[in-house]
Amino acid sequence: MSEPKPPTPTPGDTYKGWLFKWTNYIKGYQRRWFVLSNGLLSYYRTQAEMGHTCRGTINLATANITVEDSCNFVISNGGAQTYHLKASSEVERQRWITALELAKAKAVRMQAESDDSGDDCPSAPPSAGQGGGARNSEIQSTLRTMGSKVEDLTTCNDLIVKHGSALQRSLSELEGIRVGGDMGEKIRQVTERATLFRITSNAMINACRDFLSLAQTHSKRWQKSLTTERDQRIRLEETLEQLAKQHNHLERAFRGATVLPSSFSNPALGNKGGGSGKGDASDEDDDNEFFDAMEDPAEFITVPADPKYHRRSNSNLSGFSSETGIDDQSVNFDELSMASNPESPQTLELEPVRQRRTHIPDKPNYYLNLWSIMKNCIGKELSKIPMPVNFNEPLSMLQRLSEDLEYYELLDKGAKCQSSLEQMCYVAAFTVSSYSTTVHRTGKPFNPLLGETFELDRLRECGYRSLCEQVSHHPPAAAHHALSEKGWTLRQEISLASKFRGKYLSIMPLGSIQCLFDKSNNHYSWKKVTTTVHNIIVGKLWIDQSGEIDVVNHKTGDRCHLKFAPYSYFSRDVPRKVTGVVTDKDGKAHYVLSGTWDEKMEFSRVMQSSKGENGTEGKQRTVYQTLKAKEIWKKNPLPEGAETRYFFSTLALTLNEFEEGVAPTDSRRRPDQRMMEDGRWDEANAEKQRLEEKQRTVRREREREAVKAVCSPEEADAQETGTEASEVSDESAHQDNHQALWFEKIDDPVSGETLHIYKGGYWEAKEQGSWDICPDIF
Repeated sequence: MSEPKPPTPTPGDTYKGWLFKWTNYIKGYQRRWFVLSNGLLSYYRTQAEMGHTCRGTINLATANITVEDSCNFVISNGGAQTYHLKASSEVERQRWITALELAKAKAVRMQAESDDSGDDCPSAPPSAGQGGGARNSEIQSTLRTMGSKVEDLTTCNDLIVKHGSALQRSLSELEGIRVGGDMGEKIRQVTERATLFRITSNAMINACRDFLSLAQTHSKRWQKSLTTERDQRIRLEETLEQLAKQHNHLERAFRGATVLPSSFSNPALGNKGGGSGKGDASDEDDDNEFFDAMEDPAEFITVPADPKYHRRSNSNLSGFSSETGIDDQSVNFDELSMASNPESPQTLELEPVRQRRTHIPDKPNYYLNLWSIMKNCIGKELSKIPMPVNFNEPLSMLQRLSEDLEYYELLDKGAKCQSSLEQMCYVAAFTVSSYSTTVHRTGKPFNPLLGETFELDRLRECGYRSLCEQVSHHPPAAAHHALSEKGWTLRQEISLASKFRGKYLSIMPLGSIQCLFDKSNNHYSWKKVTTTVHNIIVGKLWIDQSGEIDVVNHKTGDRCHLKFAPYSYFSRDVPRKVTGVVTDKDGKAHYVLSGTWDEKMEFSRVMQSSKGENGTEGKQRTVYQTLKAKEIWKKNPLPEGAETRYFFSTLALTLNEFEEGVAPTDSRRRPDQRMMEDGRWDEANAEKQRLEEKQRTVRREREREAVKAVCSPEEADAQETGTEASEVSDESAHQDNHQALWFEKIDDPVSGETLHIYKGGYWEAKEQGSWDICPDIF
């Protein structure tokens, strides 16, 4: 049954009814019961809750009322409270708008009158000499006066009832008598009783007037005092609640239930929230209709080290090094130069070789129904699904891979470290920094064509240059090689596996990353974590990184275990949090890393470790006593206007800038990607289909040639006629029918992994301008 529509409100009426309130992107609009009374708009889940549980209240005296469309409107007080509401019809919405405007005007008027009354009345707090006794005495006196007036009203009421009844009887008798001698006596009695009733009524009227005057004199003042007391009580309750949370947080931290890195040891800083939506984030916290994954238990706790370690680290380096097992020179470097290395690449950037571009054309506003494309893709490998450029960004996967070098300075500093443990901190920070560019980058990079390359030559500007090549198409795999004059080499081979699950898209990077330092011969390797894109169909896209990374030094056995905490709706921890511990080959902890993958990372030296109490899951936590944390990496700010340019960083804006002399297979020469960057998306889609079809044709021809080379003439003839014999040998030929141009596949004897290693020749070919061996892929 539909709810009866209430009448149009009049000033002073209490207005009630059902409205739809926005809660969050998961639940959308929810039906709630709203009550407008005394300038306050409150809401409940049901009408039955009105007696015990109010879900929220907003004061209209300071609120703004905005109409969005025929049924939607917004109420906001300019602070944390914002209600996005929707009525069932335009008529119903207009009724609510009228009621809210009337209530707001009345609330503003009452507030102004209350302020004026407060100025007129002697409501200043008593002096220290008088204390609170004077105010208490005044209140008691007023109460006694009002009590006596109430007693007078009660007495007058009894007399009016008595004399009114007698007057009624006399009037009844007067109507029933006959005209005669006793008529004069009856009339006299009626007159006397009417006179008594009039006198009593006048007395009661006077008593009511006095009571009303007294009540009007004190009501505004009492109302203001009541409001003040209520506000103080609310503030006290909030303070007590905050103290209780802090106490509980500290107690759980002591017992090993949560992580308290030294950089986030203040519980008040732990309230930093993640994404924002419409309305109040805590609106439905007490009775959610969905559940999230439980927060992963923390693996360790960090607490400030004993002050004796701080004194010894400053005044007795030899004693310090004997306890930690690190030489004096490395300790001095750690405390002084690791957090603020005086060497900076800015001295090289003062005189750039060439002026790089700082902007690209703004992203056009093209609408495309995502569900019409993705509804048939659930559970499939995304790399095998043709997607329009509307979902892309004007960069290829090879360029995104090269973008990992944005914070190359971390490896430059790591190359200068004397201690492998210090070097591990920089390598771990570099590992985390590669994810900072993904926080707003929801666009999909172009899938590289087989044989496509991308060079990033920053040798004269930053001291490094890198080369990427797409070495496999199914599964798609890219090889990357970067070499720096500062004494480090970075190489990686990444193959992406992705699955579309309806609500989210999971991207699982396969393959490994290796970093080699020339001076120390330290050889590090690690793998990437899983990237998840949420709200694929409904809501705003957002990206999360989750999983664990083990950075291993194969020469010394040092290890850094990094944990990327997945976002949890119920977690009280910092969003996008990353924690890590650097240990030596014996498992002894030397450094603790903490921070977020989208903002910054800090490190702190471990002075002592011990086993804490068992947590709630029965697992014993390790407690690390650390020195004060210092910043090791911080994200570079995005350039101005990044939101209209795919949220590209300063480096990303230059990656697709056209350069002379690059290979014919370079991603900068890819026509569909160039058209998309220029805003010609329709032409880019057509060109993308042409390139993909060309690649499929070349692949089929290459497979046929491979089959002919390894099969007998009969099998080759069968392959030409399309019989099953070709299918038998097609898979083996397909796996080995492409040879990378600049990379070769080897087994790494140090890490034991098989990957493509740069075999040389590219930069020499560029200097000579000899690209004859490059295939025609565009």
